[in-house]
Formats: sequence, structure tokens, C-alpha cells
Amino acid sequence: MEIEQRKITKREEDENNNQPSLEEEEQETEEEMSGRKTEPWTKQITVRGVLVSIVIGVVFSVIAQKLNLTTGIVPHLNSSAAFLAFVFVRTWTKILKKSGFVAKPFTKQENTMIQTSAVACYSIAVGG
Repeated sequence: MEIEQRKITKREEDENNNQPSLEEEEQETEEEMSGRKTEPWTKQITVRGVLVSIVIGVVFSVIAQKLNLTTGIVPHLNSSAAFLAFVFVRTWTKILKKSGFVAKPFTKQENTMIQTSAVACYSIAVGG
């Protein structure tokens, strides 16, 4: 019942051209997803998740390789890869929404896949 009330409120805000806050949007997404079962892994691997993984993996591979060749230090970029993936995904979704496309938010499983792939890419680039 509460979720339905929030959806009605959101529609009214959209009609008045008021954008809901980021916290409200995240809370609504969490509430909608909390009642669902986790999808099988074959549906969690999406094309957009793979594309974002490739982009972030290439960026981190170049960064790690450059640092390794210039300083000789092999950095651990796990947390920065996770942060960059989050920022990239959030920005991409907002740009699509502002340009008029319907942008489904990335799921937790897609975010995890993106972060794991990015870390694996730069680990392979450094380790060989």
C-alpha cells in the first residue's frame, strides 16, 4: 500500500516538473526489489553490464599498466574500481533519463558483475 502511495506521489511530482530526490528514488527502487526473488545468473548478465565492464576494465587496465611500468608498483584498485563503476553507471542512467530515454536502474547484480569484471581486467593486465 505504501509503495502504491509513493508511486502516486511520484507521478504528481513528475506532472509538476519537480524531480524526486536521489534518496527517494533509491528507496523506491529498494522497496520494489525487496519483495522479488533473485533472478537466475543467465538473466543477471546483461549487454549493458558487459559493455560498462569492458569500458571500466580498459580504463583500469591502462591505469594499472602505466603505474606498473613507471613506478614498478602494482596497485590494488578494487575499491576505486567499485567507486568508478558506481559513478559511471549512475551518470549513464541520469543522462539517458534527461535525454528522454527510459533508463532502468542497474541492479545490484549488474553492479557486482561490473566491479568484478573491472578488477579481473586490470589484474590480468598487470599480472599477465
